[in-house]
Amino acid sequence: MVHSVRAVFDWEAILGFMLIAQITDLHIDEPGGFMRRFVDANAKLERAIEYLLTREDRPDVVLATGDLTNDGRPEQFHLLSELLERLEIPIYLIPGNHDEREGFRSAFSDRPWMPTSGPIDYVIDDFPVRLVGLDSSEPDRHDGTLSDGQLAWLDATLSEEPSKPTLLFLHHPPFLSGLWLFDAIRLEGSDGLRAVVGGHPQVTQIIAGHVHRPVSYHWGATMITTCPSTTHQARCDLNPNEGAGVTDDPPMLQLHRWTGEGFITHTTTFESAAATIEISDSVSDWDGVKTRILAGPPFPKGAGGVF
Repeated sequence: MVHSVRAVFDWEAILGFMLIAQITDLHIDEPGGFMRRFVDANAKLERAIEYLLTREDRPDVVLATGDLTNDGRPEQFHLLSELLERLEIPIYLIPGNHDEREGFRSAFSDRPWMPTSGPIDYVIDDFPVRLVGLDSSEPDRHDGTLSDGQLAWLDATLSEEPSKPTLLFLHHPPFLSGLWLFDAIRLEGSDGLRAVVGGHPQVTQIIAGHVHRPVSYHWGATMITTCPSTTHQARCDLNPNEGAGVTDDPPMLQLHRWTGEGFITHTTTFESAAATIEISDSVSDWDGVKTRILAGPPFPKGAGGVF
Protein backbone atom coordinates (compact mmCIF):
# COMPACT_ATOMS: atom_id res chain seq x y z
CA MET A 1 0.00 0.00 0.00
CA VAL A 2 1.30 3.42 -0.94
CA HIS A 3 0.71 6.17 1.59
CA SER A 4 0.37 9.69 0.23
CA VAL A 5 2.72 12.23 1.73
CA ARG A 6 0.88 14.68 3.92
CA ALA A 7 2.18 17.87 5.48
CA VAL A 8 3.05 17.67 9.16
CA PHE A 9 1.79 20.48 11.32
CA ASP A 10 4.37 22.43 13.25
CA TRP A 11 2.29 22.59 16.42
CA GLU A 12 4.65 24.89 18.26
CA ALA A 13 4.51 27.37 15.39
CA ILE A 14 0.73 27.20 15.10
CA LEU A 15 0.23 27.71 18.82
CA GLY A 16 2.42 30.78 18.55
CA PHE A 17 -0.02 32.50 16.21
CA MET A 18 -2.78 34.83 17.34
CA LEU A 19 -5.88 33.38 19.04
CA ILE A 20 -9.07 35.46 19.06
CA ALA A 21 -12.05 34.60 21.26
CA GLN A 22 -15.51 35.75 20.22
CA ILE A 23 -18.41 36.14 22.61
CA THR A 24 -21.75 37.46 21.45
CA ASP A 25 -25.38 38.03 22.36
CA LEU A 26 -24.65 38.14 26.09
CA HIS A 27 -28.07 39.67 26.94
CA ILE A 28 -26.99 40.84 30.39
CA ASP A 29 -30.05 41.71 32.45
CA GLU A 30 -31.06 42.80 35.94
CA PRO A 31 -32.27 40.19 38.44
CA GLY A 32 -35.83 39.22 37.61
CA GLY A 33 -35.50 40.26 33.97
CA PHE A 34 -37.51 38.28 31.44
CA MET A 35 -34.63 36.29 29.89
CA ARG A 36 -33.01 35.56 33.26
CA ARG A 37 -36.19 33.71 34.21
CA PHE A 38 -35.43 31.41 31.26
CA VAL A 39 -31.63 31.23 31.53
CA ASP A 40 -29.23 33.21 33.73
CA ALA A 41 -27.28 35.14 31.12
CA ASN A 42 -25.12 36.87 33.74
CA ALA A 43 -23.99 33.59 35.27
CA LYS A 44 -23.28 32.19 31.80
CA LEU A 45 -20.97 35.12 31.03
CA GLU A 46 -19.15 34.57 34.31
CA ARG A 47 -18.49 30.97 33.29
CA ALA A 48 -17.35 32.04 29.82
CA ILE A 49 -14.83 34.41 31.37
CA GLU A 50 -13.59 31.66 33.69
CA TYR A 51 -13.17 29.33 30.73
CA LEU A 52 -11.14 31.86 28.76
CA LEU A 53 -8.92 32.72 31.71
CA THR A 54 -8.12 29.10 32.55
CA ARG A 55 -7.42 27.78 29.05
CA GLU A 56 -3.90 26.48 28.50
CA ASP A 57 -3.71 28.73 25.44
CA ARG A 58 -5.34 31.89 26.72
CA PRO A 59 -6.68 34.06 23.87
CA ASP A 60 -4.75 37.17 22.91
CA VAL A 61 -7.93 39.20 22.55
CA VAL A 62 -11.69 38.92 23.03
CA LEU A 63 -14.22 40.40 20.60
CA ALA A 64 -17.78 40.93 21.86
CA THR A 65 -20.09 41.27 18.87
CA GLY A 66 -23.21 42.96 20.15
CA ASP A 67 -26.41 42.43 22.09
CA LEU A 68 -24.28 42.84 25.16
CA THR A 69 -27.35 43.81 27.18
CA ASN A 70 -30.95 42.72 26.92
CA ASP A 71 -32.51 46.19 26.69
CA GLY A 72 -29.64 48.69 26.63
CA ARG A 73 -30.51 50.22 30.01
CA PRO A 74 -27.73 51.90 32.06
CA GLU A 75 -28.27 49.38 34.85
CA GLN A 76 -27.56 46.52 32.45
CA PHE A 77 -24.41 48.18 31.10
CA HIS A 78 -23.29 48.66 34.72
CA LEU A 79 -23.74 44.94 35.41
CA LEU A 80 -21.87 44.12 32.20
CA SER A 81 -18.95 46.37 33.17
CA GLU A 82 -18.73 44.70 36.57
CA LEU A 83 -18.66 41.23 35.01
CA LEU A 84 -15.97 42.22 32.51
CA GLU A 85 -13.67 43.64 35.20
CA ARG A 86 -12.41 40.11 35.86
CA LEU A 87 -11.41 39.51 32.22
CA GLU A 88 -7.62 39.85 32.15
CA ILE A 89 -7.57 39.86 28.35
CA PRO A 90 -7.96 42.88 26.05
CA ILE A 91 -11.58 43.12 24.92
CA TYR A 92 -13.14 45.12 22.11
CA LEU A 93 -16.89 45.51 21.89
CA ILE A 94 -19.53 46.72 19.46
CA PRO A 95 -23.26 47.30 20.04
CA GLY A 96 -26.10 45.19 18.70
CA ASN A 97 -29.80 45.76 18.17
CA HIS A 98 -30.56 45.18 21.87
CA ASP A 99 -28.02 47.83 22.93
CA GLU A 100 -28.62 51.57 22.98
CA ARG A 101 -25.70 53.25 21.18
CA GLU A 102 -25.36 56.20 23.55
CA GLY A 103 -25.66 53.96 26.59
CA PHE A 104 -22.91 51.80 25.12
CA ARG A 105 -20.76 54.89 24.47
CA SER A 106 -21.23 56.11 28.03
CA ALA A 107 -20.48 52.70 29.57
CA PHE A 108 -17.18 52.37 27.68
CA SER A 109 -16.22 56.02 27.38
CA ASP A 110 -12.82 55.32 28.95
CA ARG A 111 -11.76 53.04 26.07
CA PRO A 112 -9.24 54.77 23.78
CA TRP A 113 -10.90 53.32 20.68
CA MET A 114 -14.33 54.81 21.45
CA PRO A 115 -15.49 57.40 18.87
CA THR A 116 -16.94 60.53 20.47
CA SER A 117 -19.95 60.65 18.14
CA GLY A 118 -21.70 58.78 15.35
CA PRO A 119 -21.50 55.03 14.70
CA ILE A 120 -19.06 53.11 16.86
CA ASP A 121 -16.61 52.12 14.12
CA TYR A 122 -12.91 51.76 14.95
CA VAL A 123 -9.70 49.94 14.08
CA ILE A 124 -7.17 48.17 16.32
CA ASP A 125 -3.63 47.88 14.96
CA ASP A 126 -1.94 46.31 18.00
CA PHE A 127 -1.92 42.69 16.82
CA PRO A 128 -0.60 40.59 13.90
CA VAL A 129 -4.14 40.71 12.51
CA ARG A 130 -5.82 44.08 12.05
CA LEU A 131 -9.20 44.28 13.82
CA VAL A 132 -11.92 46.53 12.41
CA GLY A 133 -15.17 46.98 14.33
CA LEU A 134 -18.33 48.11 12.53
CA ASP A 135 -21.46 49.38 14.25
CA SER A 136 -24.44 47.90 12.42
CA SER A 137 -26.97 48.92 15.09
CA GLU A 138 -29.76 51.31 14.20
CA PRO A 139 -31.59 53.29 16.92
CA ASP A 140 -35.05 51.93 17.71
CA ARG A 141 -34.77 49.10 15.17
CA HIS A 142 -33.85 45.42 15.29
CA ASP A 143 -32.60 45.25 11.72
CA GLY A 144 -29.17 46.69 11.03
CA THR A 145 -27.62 49.12 8.58
CA LEU A 146 -24.26 50.28 7.31
CA SER A 147 -24.48 53.78 5.89
CA ASP A 148 -22.66 55.09 2.85
CA GLY A 149 -20.50 57.12 5.22
CA GLN A 150 -19.52 54.01 7.17
CA LEU A 151 -18.65 52.14 3.99
CA ALA A 152 -16.53 55.06 2.78
CA TRP A 153 -14.74 55.09 6.14
CA LEU A 154 -14.15 51.35 5.90
CA ASP A 155 -12.80 51.61 2.37
CA ALA A 156 -10.35 54.33 3.41
CA THR A 157 -9.36 52.44 6.56
CA LEU A 158 -8.63 49.23 4.66
CA SER A 159 -6.64 51.17 2.07
CA GLU A 160 -4.22 52.27 4.81
CA GLU A 161 -2.89 48.72 5.36
CA PRO A 162 -3.46 46.73 2.16
CA SER A 163 -0.94 44.01 3.00
CA LYS A 164 -1.89 43.35 6.66
CA PRO A 165 -4.34 40.48 7.30
CA THR A 166 -7.60 41.93 8.57
CA LEU A 167 -10.66 40.70 10.43
CA LEU A 168 -13.94 42.64 10.47
CA PHE A 169 -16.40 42.23 13.33
CA LEU A 170 -19.99 43.44 13.49
CA HIS A 171 -23.29 42.33 14.98
CA HIS A 172 -25.58 41.63 12.02
CA PRO A 173 -24.22 39.03 9.57
CA PRO A 174 -23.94 40.45 6.03
CA PHE A 175 -25.72 37.53 4.33
CA LEU A 176 -29.04 35.71 4.44
CA SER A 177 -28.68 32.93 6.97
CA GLY A 178 -31.77 30.94 6.03
CA LEU A 179 -33.15 31.50 9.55
CA TRP A 180 -36.36 33.25 8.56
CA LEU A 181 -36.88 35.32 11.70
CA PHE A 182 -33.35 36.71 11.71
CA ASP A 183 -33.34 37.26 7.96
CA ALA A 184 -36.37 39.52 8.53
CA ILE A 185 -34.17 41.69 10.77
CA ARG A 186 -31.09 41.39 8.60
CA LEU A 187 -28.36 43.84 7.68
CA GLU A 188 -29.24 46.48 5.10
CA GLY A 189 -26.20 47.58 3.12
CA SER A 190 -24.60 44.17 2.86
CA ASP A 191 -24.15 44.57 -0.92
CA GLY A 192 -22.16 47.74 -0.30
CA LEU A 193 -20.05 45.99 2.31
CA ARG A 194 -19.37 43.14 -0.10
CA ALA A 195 -18.25 45.61 -2.77
CA VAL A 196 -15.82 47.26 -0.35
CA VAL A 197 -14.43 43.96 0.93
CA GLY A 198 -14.05 42.71 -2.64
CA GLY A 199 -11.55 45.48 -3.24
CA HIS A 200 -9.45 44.54 -0.22
CA PRO A 201 -8.30 40.91 -0.36
CA GLN A 202 -6.49 41.27 2.97
CA VAL A 203 -9.90 40.90 4.66
CA THR A 204 -9.63 37.21 5.42
CA GLN A 205 -12.48 36.84 7.91
CA ILE A 206 -15.71 38.58 8.91
CA ILE A 207 -17.34 37.56 12.19
CA ALA A 208 -20.81 38.42 13.46
CA GLY A 209 -23.41 37.46 16.04
CA HIS A 210 -27.17 38.15 16.07
CA VAL A 211 -28.49 34.76 14.94
CA HIS A 212 -27.57 32.76 18.07
CA ARG A 213 -26.25 29.92 15.91
CA PRO A 214 -23.00 28.96 14.16
CA VAL A 215 -23.43 29.67 10.44
CA SER A 216 -20.78 30.11 7.76
CA TYR A 217 -20.74 31.73 4.34
CA HIS A 218 -18.09 33.12 2.03
CA TRP A 219 -17.45 35.99 -0.36
CA GLY A 220 -14.69 34.64 -2.57
CA ALA A 221 -11.62 34.28 -0.36
CA THR A 222 -13.30 35.99 2.61
CA MET A 223 -14.97 33.66 5.11
CA ILE A 224 -17.93 34.90 7.15
CA THR A 225 -18.94 33.16 10.37
CA THR A 226 -21.54 33.76 13.05
CA CYS A 227 -21.08 32.80 16.67
CA PRO A 228 -23.63 31.18 19.00
CA SER A 229 -24.71 33.01 22.12
CA THR A 230 -23.12 32.79 25.55
CA THR A 231 -26.65 32.39 26.93
CA HIS A 232 -29.58 30.97 24.88
CA GLN A 233 -29.55 29.61 21.34
CA ALA A 234 -31.96 30.01 18.44
CA ARG A 235 -33.73 26.93 17.15
CA CYS A 236 -32.91 26.03 13.54
CA ASP A 237 -36.17 27.42 12.16
CA LEU A 238 -35.74 27.56 8.38
CA ASN A 239 -39.44 27.89 7.56
CA PRO A 240 -41.99 30.33 9.07
CA ASN A 241 -44.34 27.40 9.61
CA GLU A 242 -41.86 26.03 12.15
CA GLY A 243 -42.45 29.03 14.40
CA ALA A 244 -39.63 30.85 16.12
CA GLY A 245 -38.01 29.38 19.17
CA VAL A 246 -35.10 29.93 21.50
CA THR A 247 -33.63 27.06 23.49
CA ASP A 248 -31.52 26.41 26.54
CA ASP A 249 -29.03 24.46 24.45
CA PRO A 250 -25.46 24.77 25.80
CA PRO A 251 -24.00 28.28 25.76
CA MET A 252 -21.08 28.64 23.37
CA LEU A 253 -18.34 30.89 22.08
CA GLN A 254 -15.87 30.74 19.21
CA LEU A 255 -12.10 30.66 18.97
CA HIS A 256 -10.49 31.97 15.79
CA ARG A 257 -6.88 30.86 15.32
CA TRP A 258 -4.82 32.86 12.83
CA THR A 259 -2.34 30.48 11.15
CA GLY A 260 -0.39 33.00 9.14
CA GLU A 261 -2.45 32.12 6.04
CA GLY A 262 -6.03 32.16 7.27
CA PHE A 263 -8.32 31.50 10.21
CA ILE A 264 -9.40 28.21 11.76
CA THR A 265 -12.67 28.72 13.65
CA HIS A 266 -13.74 26.47 16.52
CA THR A 267 -17.18 26.56 18.15
CA THR A 268 -17.14 25.31 21.72
CA THR A 269 -19.25 25.23 24.82
CA PHE A 270 -17.59 26.50 27.98
CA GLU A 271 -19.64 24.61 30.54
CA SER A 272 -18.69 21.19 31.85
CA ALA A 273 -19.91 18.26 29.77
CA ALA A 274 -22.17 15.68 31.36
CA ALA A 275 -19.58 13.00 30.58
CA THR A 276 -16.00 13.14 29.39
CA ILE A 277 -13.43 10.48 28.53
CA GLU A 278 -9.99 11.91 29.24
CA ILE A 279 -7.93 10.16 26.58
CA SER A 280 -4.64 10.87 28.32
CA ASP A 281 -5.89 8.95 31.37
CA SER A 282 -7.05 6.00 29.25
CA VAL A 283 -3.74 5.24 27.52
CA SER A 284 -0.95 3.60 29.52
CA ASP A 285 1.87 5.12 27.46
CA TRP A 286 0.30 8.51 26.82
CA ASP A 287 3.60 10.37 26.47
CA GLY A 288 4.75 7.93 23.79
CA VAL A 289 1.43 7.99 21.95
CA LYS A 290 1.34 11.78 22.09
CA THR A 291 4.84 11.96 20.62
CA ARG A 292 3.81 9.68 17.74
CA ILE A 293 0.66 11.73 17.09
CA LEU A 294 2.61 14.98 16.96
CA ALA A 295 5.13 13.40 14.60
CA GLY A 296 2.37 13.12 12.01
CA PRO A 297 0.95 10.35 9.83
CA PRO A 298 0.86 7.50 9.17
CA PHE A 299 -0.79 6.51 12.44
CA PRO A 300 -1.74 2.79 12.41
CA LYS A 301 -5.02 1.60 13.88
CA GLY A 302 -4.67 0.40 17.43
CA ALA A 303 -1.79 2.71 18.24
CA GLY A 304 -3.49 4.20 21.23
CA GLY A 305 -6.61 2.09 21.22
CA VAL A 306 -9.18 4.85 21.74
CA PHE A 307 -9.23 6.74 18.42
